[in-house]
Amino acid sequence: MILLRSLLFALVLTVVTPPYVFFGFLTFPLPHRIRHRIITSWADVVMWFVWHLLGIRYRVIGRENIPPGPAVILSKHQSAWETMALQIIFPALCFVLKKELLRVPFFGWGLAQIPGIAIDRAAGKDALSQVVEQGKARLSEGYWVVVFPEGTRVAPGTTRRYKVGGAFLARRAGVPVVPVAHNAGEFWRRNAFLKRPGEITVSIGPVIDVKGRKVEAINREAEEWIEGEMRRLFPHHYAASGGEAVVIEEAGQ
Repeated sequence: MILLRSLLFALVLTVVTPPYVFFGFLTFPLPHRIRHRIITSWADVVMWFVWHLLGIRYRVIGRENIPPGPAVILSKHQSAWETMALQIIFPALCFVLKKELLRVPFFGWGLAQIPGIAIDRAAGKDALSQVVEQGKARLSEGYWVVVFPEGTRVAPGTTRRYKVGGAFLARRAGVPVVPVAHNAGEFWRRNAFLKRPGEITVSIGPVIDVKGRKVEAINREAEEWIEGEMRRLFPHHYAASGGEAVVIEEAGQ
């Protein structure tokens, strides 16, 4: 049954995505907020199939922590699921993403039609400048900005070093940080074709104020909350390592 559901879902993506990309090109003359609303409705459509076809449901705790204005979301990253779900849970938002993703057929072309923050990760320190410059522009336009501080998807029960880019952007833009923990990777693993049914829990943490604080302190508070919440909600992911996350070293370190 899982194989059949996953095959049908892959077929749905193949059928649904190209028309959205084509329609996205047609919306180019429209104001960016209208264009964003139209194109990102793709996530609503796909998430309906995720829920009813794949059987992957979700619940959100901590909605009361969502501030009234734009913020930088620092989120755990385990799968492709949260890139769609966060668009439904939060107000209009954009992602910090790798420039090369924009070249992916159909999906990347669609991303290129909406406001985002595309960076060249090979640019080193200049990549941080790209995040700040583009991020401040998006925030001033009223968009929230999602940053995955670990830089890539990690398996449940593991963690990578939290990079400071998201905290740095929030500090420079003067907007709060909203930390997010979830267990999407338990049902939708990285690069896995088969998706398992179940309920994902998304936990939204208390707003982290950035005023008068150092970037490292902001980033550390977000990391401590996210990793602590992961252990609190999903202790079974950490049982084999005595309750501690497996730390994945960066390449070259």
